[in-house]
Amino acid sequence: MSTLRNKVQLIGNLGNDPEIINLESGKTLAKFNMATNESYTNNKGEKITDTQWHNIVAWGKTAEIIEKYVTKGKEVAVEGKLTSRTYDDKDGVKRYITEVVCSELLMLGK
Repeated sequence: MSTLRNKVQLIGNLGNDPEIINLESGKTLAKFNMATNESYTNNKGEKITDTQWHNIVAWGKTAEIIEKYVTKGKEVAVEGKLTSRTYDDKDGVKRYITEVVCSELLMLGK
């Protein structure tokens, strides 16, 4: 059960082309936004679609695959773990962000 402690699985579409960062250490980082959609019918019989946006980061070989094959609009399945961090923006305001650190990626669709 220890493998289930912090595990996220999402299927959705990229909202932008991945941002690829090659670090001085030689590591590759890929960052992108991913949209997941959930549909339901409200009490008036109307179909409602709820879209949630997720920040995804990937490192190493996974990031290199993303750089070569994944673009805006593509449907992908992502598996990883949730992480939270803080940073100070250019105005000195503390910002909080939650990301999914991708350990596996599966390209879906056409």
